Amino acid sequence: MTRDDVAGPGARVTARSWGWRHAGRSRWAVRELDLDIEPGERVLLLGASGAGKSTLLHALAGVLGGDDEGESVGTLTVDGKAPSATRGRSGLVLQDPDAQTVMARVGDDVAFGCENLGVPREQIWPRVRAALEAVGLDLPLDTPTSALSGGQKQRLALAGALAMRPGLLLLDEPTANLDPIGVAEVRDAVAALAQESSATVVIVEHRVQVWAGVVDRVIVLDSRGGILAQGEPEKVLRSEAAALEAAGIWLPGTTFDRTRAPAVQGNPLLLGRSLGVGRTPFGMRTAQVAATGIDFTAARGSALAVTGPNGAGKSTFALTAAGLLPPVSGTLEATPALSRGSRGEPVRWRSRELVGRIGSVFQDPEHQFVRARVRDELAVGALVTGLGSRETERRVDELLQRLRLARLADANPFTLSGGEKRRLSVATALATRPDLLVLDEPTFGQDARTWRELAALLDELLTAGHAVIAVTHDDALVRVLADDVLELRGASSSARAGRRDGDAVLAERTGTSR
Repeated sequence: MTRDDVAGPGARVTARSWGWRHAGRSRWAVRELDLDIEPGERVLLLGASGAGKSTLLHALAGVLGGDDEGESVGTLTVDGKAPSATRGRSGLVLQDPDAQTVMARVGDDVAFGCENLGVPREQIWPRVRAALEAVGLDLPLDTPTSALSGGQKQRLALAGALAMRPGLLLLDEPTANLDPIGVAEVRDAVAALAQESSATVVIVEHRVQVWAGVVDRVIVLDSRGGILAQGEPEKVLRSEAAALEAAGIWLPGTTFDRTRAPAVQGNPLLLGRSLGVGRTPFGMRTAQVAATGIDFTAARGSALAVTGPNGAGKSTFALTAAGLLPPVSGTLEATPALSRGSRGEPVRWRSRELVGRIGSVFQDPEHQFVRARVRDELAVGALVTGLGSRETERRVDELLQRLRLARLADANPFTLSGGEKRRLSVATALATRPDLLVLDEPTFGQDARTWRELAALLDELLTAGHAVIAVTHDDALVRVLADDVLELRGASSSARAGRRDGDAVLAERTGTSR
C-alpha cells in the first residue's frame, strides 16, 4: 500500500470512569475505566475472556447501542466527541466476520463503507483493490461472498475497514480463524498501515506474540474493573508476568503439554472414503466443490484434527461429517454403533436422531443459538434426546461451572463476549453426550485458563469413549488432543491424512520440529 492508500490523521481516545452494563445484567461489562490513547498510537488490548474488550471496541465505534440496550456511566470520547458522533472516523472489524458481510460480491462488500462515507467513485475502486491486496485476499471482485470460508471473510472484513482509511482502526480478534500464512499477512497489513499513516490502532487479541512487535503499548483490562497493567509490551510482559498469567493472558512461550496417552482406537463410528464435500452458494443451482479425495475414520476414544489453509474446505467437511450437508462424491457411512438401526447416511437422519449421535459446534456460535437464556440454551438438546428434567438440570449446572458461565446463566446468549459464546456453543453439544462431536474452531477467543478447561473437557469425553473431530488452526490443540491429523488442500488436490507418531504429523505440517 502507498501513502495515498492508507488512513488519515489518527484519532484521540479518552475514557474517564467509564463503564457499560448490558440491559438485564447485574454485572458491569466494563467499569471504572480511565484511559488515554494518543493519536497514531498502536495498542494491544488484553484481558481475560469476558473482561469487556469487545464491549470497549464497540463503544469506541459508536455501535454499542442506546439506553434500551444498556446503561453507561462516565465519559468515553473519540477526538473529544461521543463515539456515535464520529462513526466515520472509526473502522471496526468484528469478532464475527459474518456479522459485517453485507453485499453479495467481494468488491462491492469492500466498497460499501467507502460509498457510505461519500468517497468519490473514481477513488473507491483503487482503494478496494489496494485493500484486498494488503490482506492477501486474491479473488476476483465478483466472487460471491457466500462462497468464502470463515477465514476469507475475516480478511474481507479487514479489507473493508482499510479501504475506509479510518482515523481509528479497531480490530477484534482479527486473526482468530486464519491459517498461519493468513495470520502473518493480516498482521503485516496492519503494521504497514500503522507505519505509513498516523491512524490510531486498537487490537484485541488473546495471543500476545502475534502482535507484540507491532504495537507501542499493551493495555490489560481487569475483569473486576479498570486496568490491570499497561505500558511498553516488553516491560509489561516481564514485570507483570505473574499477574497476567493469573488473568489467563497467553504470554509468549505459553505451551500446554499433551497429557493423553496415544489412543487405542476403539470401534469405528463414521467412515469417509474418497469423500468430496461442497455446498451450494445462495442463488446457484449446483454445489461448489470444496475438497475431494478425503479418507478418514472417526473412532471411539480418538480425536481427529482437521487442518489446512483457509478456503480448503474444512468447515464444509465438518458440516458434511455432522450430517448437515450431503456429500458431493464418494461415501460417508455411519457404522451400526453410531446409526443404531437407522440408515447409514447421517444426512438422512431426522434431527431428533442426529442430536444424540453427532453433536455439532459451528464456526459461528450464534448460528446455533435458539433460546433467550444461557441456561435454557444448554438444556435444549438434552431435553430433545429424552433426558429427564432433573438429569438435564444436573448436566447444565455442571457445564455452567466447568466453563465459567454460571454467572451468565440468565443472560441472553447473543449478549455474551465472543469467547463466552464459543464456550456456550461447545457446552450445548456436550450437554447431549453425543457419540461423535464435530467442532469447528472450538478454541477461538479463549484465554489460557478457559482454553485449558475446554481441552480438559474434550479429553474427558475421549476417555469416556466418545469420538471427536476438530477443525482447527490451533497448533496447541492439535498437539494436546489429536490422535490423527487430516490435512485438507481444497478441491484442486486430495486430502492427506496421517496417524500421529508423537508430534511427527504436526511437525511435518508446520515445517518445524518439536
